[in-house]
Amino acid sequence: MRRRVESGDLAAGALLPSESELSAAYGVSRVTVRKALELLRDEGLIDSRQGFGWFVAADPVRQTLGRLGTIEAQLGELGVGSARRVVGFGFVAAPPRVRQVLGVDSVLEVRRVNQADGQPFARVTVWCREDVGAGLSRAEVEATPFYELVGVAIGSATQTIGAAAAGPEDAALLAVPVGSPVLRCERITRALDGNPVLVSEHVFPGHRTEFVVELSQVEPSISPSGLRLVE
Repeated sequence: MRRRVESGDLAAGALLPSESELSAAYGVSRVTVRKALELLRDEGLIDSRQGFGWFVAADPVRQTLGRLGTIEAQLGELGVGSARRVVGFGFVAAPPRVRQVLGVDSVLEVRRVNQADGQPFARVTVWCREDVGAGLSRAEVEATPFYELVGVAIGSATQTIGAAAAGPEDAALLAVPVGSPVLRCERITRALDGNPVLVSEHVFPGHRTEFVVELSQVEPSISPSGLRLVE
């Protein structure tokens, strides 16, 4: 197992087989497997999280929320290669939440998987009005951030982050177990005049993702700045 991790045969962030599968593969007891895994964890080569099992240790994908931008751009600044793989592209009836925000009945829906150094780190679905997405192609949205394609000057965005569990489709796209912890983010992007232009949903594996917010000095409060209770 050490050789497979150190050689790159098992990529950073990749999930390992279950303890029972490793026991069968190597012909040893689960007690021996557990001791071996714990030894590799002590060496910093692998790690474990509740709901995920064991995985190859890796620095988490981090996004700073203090400024408007794409996580791909921030990864690029850190020297991490990123890519998008479009898994769905077409005009559809607007889901209720999207209809509520954009005020339209039909939208362009783009579903994609974002990768960091070849490993999936997010499932992203973006919805935009038909008039905004009418001239876009599948190839364009796979190669270029939506911000650069909509033809509208972007003014601000609101991002809401909550905990969720991976459903079967997201589990398959992100290579994580069904029901494992994920972070679900809804982002509403607005033009300079304040009108919503894009609605997007981002689902990140909980064991690979961190969001960082710098909190400025504020008046004493029982609630941390930037957090609110969900009704």
